[in-house]
Amino acid sequence: MAAFRRLSPGLQASMGSIIYRPYRLMSGAAQAAMDVEVWNMTMPTVEDVQRQDEGRGPQWVFLGCPGVGKGTYASRLSKLLDVPHIAMGDLVRNELKASSPLAKQLSEAMKAGKLLPDEVIFNLLSKRLEQGLSAGERGFILDGFPRTISQAEVLEDVTEIDLVVNLRLREDVLISKCLGRRICSQCGGNFNLAKIDVKGEDGAPSIFMPPLLPPPSCASKMTIRADDTDEVVRARLRVYHEESAPVEGYYRSRGKLLDFNVGGGIPETWPNLLAALNLTDKASEEGDQQKLAA
Repeated sequence: MAAFRRLSPGLQASMGSIIYRPYRLMSGAAQAAMDVEVWNMTMPTVEDVQRQDEGRGPQWVFLGCPGVGKGTYASRLSKLLDVPHIAMGDLVRNELKASSPLAKQLSEAMKAGKLLPDEVIFNLLSKRLEQGLSAGERGFILDGFPRTISQAEVLEDVTEIDLVVNLRLREDVLISKCLGRRICSQCGGNFNLAKIDVKGEDGAPSIFMPPLLPPPSCASKMTIRADDTDEVVRARLRVYHEESAPVEGYYRSRGKLLDFNVGGGIPETWPNLLAALNLTDKASEEGDQQKLAA
């Protein structure tokens, strides 16, 4: 099975010797533990991957509840830093479009708002990273992985994450954002019909997020994601708090977590995020701040 590893030139040659194991859904905690153990056995040791790291790009993770904007800001930063944005949600949706043997199981799990089994996630992400290595990619921004402590521990064993950005936004706003999401069936563009205007109370700041409306050419082609229903969104938030939020503590204890409160739409939040990441000068120098905020 393909494996995680540092994105360094010296590791590309060894990728061909890694066996890629077919997808298989796990059943039960014992099976899950065994799969993780076997998966770890296929990967290089820490000593193996701690070499020839010169020239690699940032290796970051974006955490946060569904709908908080991980994909939006991770994709903008990937352009600024010239590293790939790897979103687990996109990998899963691409697998569904490919009509793979897992498509039905993946669809049912997503509709129910459940976390996917670890082995499915490991296989999808490993396959993507292997493709990136072959294409000469250096670094990455992961979005939607890790989702559990066990996944974080596996990732920590095989590569070094430099920074974990934890986006935070109040739950009622998250729900409104998720229910307002739309996708153009023709161009694939992402839009949002929700207009968020929350007044600050008890010392909390006000939050204003104008809708991101589609152009006329897309207006009649809007579709809604199958998992963007009130019931599923609330289930996903509950699952996140129960199983994924502890990952925040995992990285906080290692001094790698940056908590960032999303306080508005893209024009307000993007410059603040750049400042929090000490990237304002870089964005200004390369002319990306204005381009990416447009």
